Amino acid sequence: MKKQSVTLVQVAAKAGVSVMTASRAMSGEGYVSEETKAKVQAAAKSLGYAANALARVMKGGRTNVIGVVVNDLSSVVVNAFVSALTEEVRKYEMDLFIYNSIGQLDEQTQRRHSQLLHGLWDGLIYVLPRMTDEYLDALEKSESPIVLVNFCRRETTLPVVQGDNFNAARDAVAGLIAQGHQRIAFIKGTHWTGQSAERERGYRQAMADAGLALDAAWIEQGTFSEKSGQEACERLLALAADARPSAIFCANDEMAIGCMNAARTLNVQVPEQLSLIGFDDVSAASIVRPQLTTMRHPLPLMAQAAVQELMRRILGQPGTRQRVEFPAEMVVRESTAPAAGTTTKRRSRKA
Repeated sequence: MKKQSVTLVQVAAKAGVSVMTASRAMSGEGYVSEETKAKVQAAAKSLGYAANALARVMKGGRTNVIGVVVNDLSSVVVNAFVSALTEEVRKYEMDLFIYNSIGQLDEQTQRRHSQLLHGLWDGLIYVLPRMTDEYLDALEKSESPIVLVNFCRRETTLPVVQGDNFNAARDAVAGLIAQGHQRIAFIKGTHWTGQSAERERGYRQAMADAGLALDAAWIEQGTFSEKSGQEACERLLALAADARPSAIFCANDEMAIGCMNAARTLNVQVPEQLSLIGFDDVSAASIVRPQLTTMRHPLPLMAQAAVQELMRRILGQPGTRQRVEFPAEMVVRESTAPAAGTTTKRRSRKA
């Protein structure tokens, strides 16, 4: 059996320091105390790291580490995608290192990350990145292998793996329209990745396709959080009876669950008086009552595509496409029903 190479992640773990600190101690770049440097070097020597992995890196070799940059580890979607990435990376016998950027990626963080982009990892995957245009510009100029996941705010020369948000949203709203709903609201999320904007575009297109008027009061701003969904829904349900929506499409499941909370508080029955559709099919969607109808992107397939695309670039092979897009599936559960006064048949469940 082929012996696996020792990685910098293992050295850092043995020394009890971060991977970045271990990298600085071994490379001599950046400040590290003499005590920490000695501890890292001792760990590297005991593992046999300096004799193999580091030597290969110094000669332009590989670290066998893939970095994943996320902005919020508390996100259910981010966690689900990182889990799928972990399974895929294992197939290549490589280590996965998760870097939580905690918020917006801007010029200041780009300077801090520059060391991460040179030598520490073989390649980087950015999941739902909250990055400024300046930060993205810097990544595009970098020679490091990089793949973005679910980023569609603007065009980029970097490869992107994403779900088809526009058509998924259009299908979701078209499904509500087929059930006789005409007053359909939309609760959008933050602008960073561009996903919410694409879902809003699909919502607007479905309404236009059906020849339905769109009231500006039906579009509410959320933040992808459950609380923001609840507050937005409370405002929508406070509209006059002849303007109040009979259905709400939310840009993610957490906001849709927030809508359920608001409806319960205001004694509005779901789905008899208010139909709800979310997006992402998080685990809670099948647990809440009523179970949430939602749109599901194939996260395992997307993770597979992201890792494969990154590995092509790490190995110097040509990429497949600059933007790989996956369709969504509607998962019909209990939170949607025909609009009051209609006889439209309810769709069969796929949950």
